[in-house]
Amino acid sequence: MNKQYNAEVAQAKAEYANFKERGADAIGTTWEEARETLLTPEERAASNLRAAMMVELIRARRELGISQKKLEALSGVKQPVIARMEKGYTSPQLDTVLKVLAPLGKTLYIGDLPRAQS
Repeated sequence: MNKQYNAEVAQAKAEYANFKERGADAIGTTWEEARETLLTPEERAASNLRAAMMVELIRARRELGISQKKLEALSGVKQPVIARMEKGYTSPQLDTVLKVLAPLGKTLYIGDLPRAQS
């Protein structure tokens, strides 16, 4: 796994260098096209999961009319940390996520991922 990851990182770096040489159209005209080229399927899945979790956190907080500052008081997680989580600037630890979700009436669910059809 580590060798595969290192090879994919090396490939991404080479593609980025090629991109810099060729210009904006080197790997696609949209973020989705660039993302498909630069990220592995596992990295895309992890990114999608983080984004979905943060969207749900923001939605739940807003539906309850709770500010980030109020969520700090309810969860014990500092407001700047909550802001960075919501903007996707950080990958919070699991216990931090759970602390923030509990006052929103949310929890994490662990279940089977949908499998690609062969």
